[in-house]
Amino acid sequence: MRRLLLLLPLILTLSSCDEMTHQPRYQAAGRGRLFPDGKAMQAPPEGTVAQDDPARAAALDERPPMTLDLLKRGRQRYDIYCSPCHDVAGAGRGPVVARGFPAPPSLDDPRLVRAPSRYFVEVITQGHGVMYDHADRVTPTDRWAIAAYIRALQRSRSTPVDELNAADRAHLSGGTP
Repeated sequence: MRRLLLLLPLILTLSSCDEMTHQPRYQAAGRGRLFPDGKAMQAPPEGTVAQDDPARAAALDERPPMTLDLLKRGRQRYDIYCSPCHDVAGAGRGPVVARGFPAPPSLDDPRLVRAPSRYFVEVITQGHGVMYDHADRVTPTDRWAIAAYIRALQRSRSTPVDELNAADRAHLSGGTP
């Protein structure tokens, strides 16, 4: 109780500090002393892309050609952005789910296998259910790369082993190709 009485004047003193509401600020198009050119508002850094940039929107409309590099990039981006929830195999049992977050659907669900690739791009862009959108994190080209990799995951889960060539069967069984 005595400690509380000793802290009471300190708490009252701190509560009277209201410096945050009385700080100087600049008008956006006004003058300022912070930068050498005297302007308060600065031009964006080189390479900055606006969210509503027409070139960025066009990249969402244009599906890139399927290449091995696109699949590699898709796997890399999938591992970063998707596997925490969907897991590396796409079954929907990632580490985030293991800690109590709702499980996403398995990517080999028949509904998702039938869905067009654009569906995955739109879900990455806009989010779906409890999944938030990744539009500010994943570039349009990378969204298409992830969609291509999801298709490869789906195909790998449904391809019978006897349809593989001898080198792939050997690799799958642990032998050298």
